[in-house]
Amino acid sequence: MTEPGAPREGDARLQGRTVVVIGGSSGIGRETARLARGEGADVVLVGRDPGRLRDAASDVGATRTEAFDATDPERLQRFFEGVPGRIDHVMVTAGSNYYARLADVDFAEAQRQVEEHLWLPIRIARAAAGRMPAGGSLVFMGGTGARRPGLGLVVSSPLTVALPALVAVLALELAPVRANLIAAGFVDTALSARLLGDRLERRREQLRGSLPIGRVVQPDDVAALAVQLMVSTAVTGATFDVDGGQQFVSGA
Repeated sequence: MTEPGAPREGDARLQGRTVVVIGGSSGIGRETARLARGEGADVVLVGRDPGRLRDAASDVGATRTEAFDATDPERLQRFFEGVPGRIDHVMVTAGSNYYARLADVDFAEAQRQVEEHLWLPIRIARAAAGRMPAGGSLVFMGGTGARRPGLGLVVSSPLTVALPALVAVLALELAPVRANLIAAGFVDTALSARLLGDRLERRREQLRGSLPIGRVVQPDDVAALAVQLMVSTAVTGATFDVDGGQQFVSGA
């Protein structure tokens, strides 16, 4: 029996739904927005840069954009209060990685990482949940690379480990709204290109030769899972790895 309010077989799976993508101007967020729009959703994009948001909205067919820093609690609350109608799904890709040895930790940057990876999901969950129907979902992004202890991971490793526990608790706190986590390894995005510079192609070749899937993970690989989690109404509190097997390969 089809769950009330769920898309029927043969329908666009997100027809009539509103999907908010925080961090939606590029990379994984942008591809998730594109795929959700292709499935019939009305898409709202959030990001810091108004120009990049306008470009993304035009590219994916978003119905609305909001440019602000999502780590600003008051602005975040006003945003969710201002979205008309109900919000069915929220995808959160905002945030960055930070690697530093203990002696070199910039505590201001470390605090920003805690804000992005811990407090931001909590604030979004509290602000969005009251606007969401039963079966709606929050989809958060994490990673797999910092699960193994290593030098330079004094900030990123504890945050990586904390996210699955947080999402599991949110699944209970928010029920019947759902919460899930996608943990990615290296994804071939513009951000990766900026971080690696002239080392990008070498990294791609390394991963093509070492990953079990024989290729590099792309943003649309992650987006496909994000949309599936939106429409799979029996899934909550779970963490799904999308890294092509990178965590199982020594040195990858």
